[in-house]
Amino acid sequence: MSELQLPSAAITLRIPFNDVDPMQVVWHGNYFRYMEQVRCELLRQIGYGYREMEASGFAWPIIDTRMKYIAPLLFDQLVRVEARISEYENRLRIDYEFFDVASGARTSKGYTIQVAVSMPAGEMRLVSPPILLQKLGIPS
Repeated sequence: MSELQLPSAAITLRIPFNDVDPMQVVWHGNYFRYMEQVRCELLRQIGYGYREMEASGFAWPIIDTRMKYIAPLLFDQLVRVEARISEYENRLRIDYEFFDVASGARTSKGYTIQVAVSMPAGEMRLVSPPILLQKLGIPS
């Protein structure tokens, strides 16, 4: 039996001037914007973006996040940001890695954890709803 291949996505971006501090280093909070961009791409690829989540009756707030900064991102640097789903049964965990395009070196890594909240009651689900499993191609 083959192991389940969980979805992944990647984007490439050039660090804009307005994202850096006076030392031309990306301000740490901007990493989360880049993570959001690749997360949206990943969810779009599986057909379960934020609009589809809402239409399915669920919100998916982020309840935990972590970043490890290995090397700084700099103004005008070309960066590849990768995201992959690593957990889906009780929560949605997405792992991220940032790479310098020129050298291939990893510059940072992190994760986000989201949970399903049934709307409009606002009740957190302790297991992921069947719609997520369906979008991932996992028999429920």
